[in-house]
Amino acid sequence: MASPRAIRIPRPKSPDPAPPGAGALPVGASPSPAPPAKVDRRPNQAATERARRLALLYIGMLVVLYGAFVVLDRSAPGGTSASAATGLLYFSAFAAILGVGGLWVALSPAPRAIEVRPDSVTVIEAWGVRRAFPPLGELRPTLVRHYPGSFLSSRAVDTLELTDSTGHRRTYQFEEGLIPTGTSAVRLGPTAGS
Repeated sequence: MASPRAIRIPRPKSPDPAPPGAGALPVGASPSPAPPAKVDRRPNQAATERARRLALLYIGMLVVLYGAFVVLDRSAPGGTSASAATGLLYFSAFAAILGVGGLWVALSPAPRAIEVRPDSVTVIEAWGVRRAFPPLGELRPTLVRHYPGSFLSSRAVDTLELTDSTGHRRTYQFEEGLIPTGTSAVRLGPTAGS
């Protein structure tokens, strides 16, 4: 049996006490910068849900129509010839362009989220582009259309027109209440029930 020996466990050294006057800033030095302003990130869940379901509905209908036309083309007399295969290739390319364009149109109006800061509102668009707008107090959204909750989205969605900090107008779909419209919002289009 081995003889017991003392085991030494290293411990971290305690910091040396600060010299007197170390807490004061030297003359001319500025204090550390203020923490950045708090960002209130608000996800745009109902509008993105509506845009995605609308895109899926569009793509589903496009696939059904494409399939029907391909079956009709293949079952026609001479549908298996080389010229028919070339026509089918062009038709398939056209259907793919329609699919990509439709996805772009369906998903683009619904931003992912907004970030509210004291000095601005940033809209994070569906494709990741960030657009700066005036602060909430100065933002004057115009209600273009109101969509009540349905099978496309569980909550109501508003189409709002906003003017960004450069003066350009942009139209987005937001979950109802995400950006307050106030009483001065003008209804330009049909509303719920139309």
